[in-house]
Amino acid sequence: MTLATRISAAQAHVTVTSSTAVITDWSMRYFGPWWNAVDAVAPHAGPVVAADVEAVEVAALAQQIGEGRHQECVYANEPMLYARGNDGVVAAVQPGERLAYRYEPGLLRIVGCDEVPVALAASRLAREVLRSRLLADGWRILHASAAVRDGRTVLALGEKGAGKSTVGFLLARAGWQLLANDRVFVRPNEDGGVAVLPWPSAAAIGLGFLDAIGLYDDVRARVLSGEQLHPTQHESVTRALLDGRRLPIRSSSGKELKPQFFPDQLVTWLGLTLATEGSAAKIVFPRIDPDAAPAVLGEGRALSEDDFFTGATEDRYPDVFGLAPTGEASRVTRELLATRLAGLPRHNVVLGHDVKANAEFLAELATT
Repeated sequence: MTLATRISAAQAHVTVTSSTAVITDWSMRYFGPWWNAVDAVAPHAGPVVAADVEAVEVAALAQQIGEGRHQECVYANEPMLYARGNDGVVAAVQPGERLAYRYEPGLLRIVGCDEVPVALAASRLAREVLRSRLLADGWRILHASAAVRDGRTVLALGEKGAGKSTVGFLLARAGWQLLANDRVFVRPNEDGGVAVLPWPSAAAIGLGFLDAIGLYDDVRARVLSGEQLHPTQHESVTRALLDGRRLPIRSSSGKELKPQFFPDQLVTWLGLTLATEGSAAKIVFPRIDPDAAPAVLGEGRALSEDDFFTGATEDRYPDVFGLAPTGEASRVTRELLATRLAGLPRHNVVLGHDVKANAEFLAELATT
């Protein structure tokens, strides 16, 4: 029996099919809160990601690629071998993950030896397929968090660690709807504004922040009871939750390691409400100063090239399967977007470590 989950955003869609319920259920919980995932009935119009547990097929594809001419890259932090034929068919294998892929226009086949890696790959590639459709339709990606109330969207932009996610989560805790925690799709709309769509992804929330907003104990209790966060979470974070440690954990490079929540867990574990769309109304550029009181520091800057995601910035997922659209529409759309976004109220803000004061400040700023 073939199961299917259809995922839609704006006018774009993709369908994930599988004979294994874990795989389609994974896509449902991953995309459902943000990208309108629903059970689908055959026939499946439009692009399809067909994913199954088929060890024999993995071995056959791996042998085919290994014996022929192929290229190498790193995809999703794992080595990948791939070969592109003159007919547009791309075959690829990730030996370490025991995953293999075969792509032809309209159909991406994923096979693996275990359910969870296949489910992860199917969701990742379904998102890439749908992203390519949205980009071809004029949408662009901003590195921003976003929260929505009555359709009006507050975008938080800035460098990594500036506090973008903090803004989004605090507004969501104050009664707004969380549209995105890390990046968003944006496109000029017919009303002279900017439409905003979410980018579904696991949400990284620091241990210290969870403690500060009063959710650490609830999350820890769920982990102790056997419930699991996203499998990409570093094992040291899971150990910290089991041990009751609340201080931030850092890798050897200094990067903070955080609990990783499935999108649906933002609702079921953290009590947030998620939004599926909005219209840009205000932009904030936050920075964190532990000793500061929250305040507006002046008018925010105009958007720059660095605020937009491009193929070069998506180095985790190189375009092995040739999904990305081509042409000059990207720059034209980006310039129009930058102009429209520059016309919105923009504020530089500083946030301290008083979570209650930050939340009250942001809620008032967002509504005025």
